[in-house]
Amino acid sequence: MSLFPASLFAPVVLGFFGLGTGYLIWGPQELFRYPRRSREDDRATGVWGILMPGFCQFLVGILLFIGLTWFPVFTTNPGQYMAALAFSAYGIHWFALGWNRARGNDPRPNGYMAIPFIIVSVLGVVVFFDAGAWPLGVLFGGLTAVYICEFFASFKIGVRVDADGRESANLGERALGAVHILVGLWLMYLTFATTLNVASGFDLPAA
Repeated sequence: MSLFPASLFAPVVLGFFGLGTGYLIWGPQELFRYPRRSREDDRATGVWGILMPGFCQFLVGILLFIGLTWFPVFTTNPGQYMAALAFSAYGIHWFALGWNRARGNDPRPNGYMAIPFIIVSVLGVVVFFDAGAWPLGVLFGGLTAVYICEFFASFKIGVRVDADGRESANLGERALGAVHILVGLWLMYLTFATTLNVASGFDLPAA
């Protein structure tokens, strides 16, 4: 008998829900420009970014790494290694995103941040489609799109400045908002379906 029997209860749904909540808070504002960005609004959305997509994902990532190493209860599914990497990295970077938003810091470095996160998102696409876990492959495809849009939005690529100093619409930011909403809804589905599969014996396509 194994000292650490395999567990079916990997805490991935907390990460799905946390990230999905963050996307569904930030996405509508980016797409619809409501509420308008202000100092007060940036503090509010920054706090949500730190706590939901930041803390929830970081916690899940650490628990998965512990369950793969010190107490190997998740080792029957090697794909959990990719999940641990992703949740940890995405969670930590949301701490930075939320803090910078709340403090009103320059968003342009987010464009450089997007490059390595495109790479890790593409890695997730390869790992999960190769493992036959297409719902997660779709998720990481969406995350790849998020960071491509983030690159354009952060550097305001294509934005024109009029003679009076007014800027044209940031289409990269609008696209980022749309992708945030779509991926956020997919994350809500994964939360719903994975929980039903584990807790109620359903057999829905999920994590």
